[in-house]
Amino acid sequence: MTSTESIDSFHRGRFHVVQPLGQGHRSGMDAMLLASLVADERPIRVADLGAGAGAAGMAVASRLDTAQVTLVERSPTMAAFARRSLELPENARFAARLDVIEADVAWKGRERAAAGLVDDSFHHVIMNPPFNDGSDRRTPDPLKAEAHAMEEDLFEIWIRTACAITRPGGQLSLIARPESISEIIAACGRRFGGLEITALHPRPGENAVRILVTAIKQSRARLAFRAPLIMHEDDAHRFTAYVDDLNNGRAAYARKTLSARR
Repeated sequence: MTSTESIDSFHRGRFHVVQPLGQGHRSGMDAMLLASLVADERPIRVADLGAGAGAAGMAVASRLDTAQVTLVERSPTMAAFARRSLELPENARFAARLDVIEADVAWKGRERAAAGLVDDSFHHVIMNPPFNDGSDRRTPDPLKAEAHAMEEDLFEIWIRTACAITRPGGQLSLIARPESISEIIAACGRRFGGLEITALHPRPGENAVRILVTAIKQSRARLAFRAPLIMHEDDAHRFTAYVDDLNNGRAAYARKTLSARR
């Protein structure tokens, strides 16, 4: 390990991730909450789009012993961090169930399939898309800019790819800013239905800072807004007990509406 990277512990030491220091995107609670949306005890295949160093996908594999996870990342630098993380002895119990693919989420058809992302092949697709839009102040760090800069029609592109590689009846899960809700709903269109949306609030009375979204491929069920999740106890920095369980892999945030799975 060098001075430009760190090895960070997640799920109270259950697994570790090699991440850059001072450059690139560093995973934290968002990745852990995203991973908690996968609640499935079957042998499943999971794709983590825009995986970065792989924290969310590793969190799924750490919690679910029968999950096979593919980390999809277009940056060779971040993909290298993910591969190094899988070589850590602390991650040996699940490393064989993960693989890393260097691919752009925007790829289509044969190019995407040639990279290993075959149509109708994953039970779950998870994503933490870039948050920033063109009006946000751009970072001078090229790795971080690549991770955070929002392309035009970003959700359309990412959700289109998610739909292509998800099995019928499979689940899309994502975390995003609340202001992205209209783009997400529009991009799901007739691809994914049965959307369940949960607003994440720092404390009671404070505005939401994130939304958690799940949806089912080819479902025609209606959209549902779930009860909000409150991150912190009143006037404290401690997480609420339930959010702490989600953040540390002791619980999953399962969908309220179960659908036929394939």
